[in-house]
Amino acid sequence: MSKSAHSVFLFGWYLGMLGLILVTVPNILLGVFQLPTTNEVWIRVVGVLVILLCFYYTQTARKEIKDFFQWTVYARCAVCLFFIAFVLLKYVSPVLILFGTVDLMGAIWTSFALRSERNQP
Repeated sequence: MSKSAHSVFLFGWYLGMLGLILVTVPNILLGVFQLPTTNEVWIRVVGVLVILLCFYYTQTARKEIKDFFQWTVYARCAVCLFFIAFVLLKYVSPVLILFGTVDLMGAIWTSFALRSERNQP
């Protein structure tokens, strides 16, 4: 597995764990990050979507689909920017930026890995 595939694969597992938490015990996670707890189904719906993203990330990593890896760099950077905007607009507490930072750090890792692979003979 290439370095870029490895970074995407591990990010996929992070998404899988996050998704499972959101589906099964969302209020524990929300409470830890001082976000309002909920009994609405939507947080679990988001969890299912995150689990599906896990599937895409892990499978494309296994198949070495480099175009997808590059697309995730853009998307994960965008997640961070959106979360910062939500905080600036006072839609949510600044703790949400922690989740965006995880996305941003993963995107940077994948970007560096892709760049190093392009420079290899």
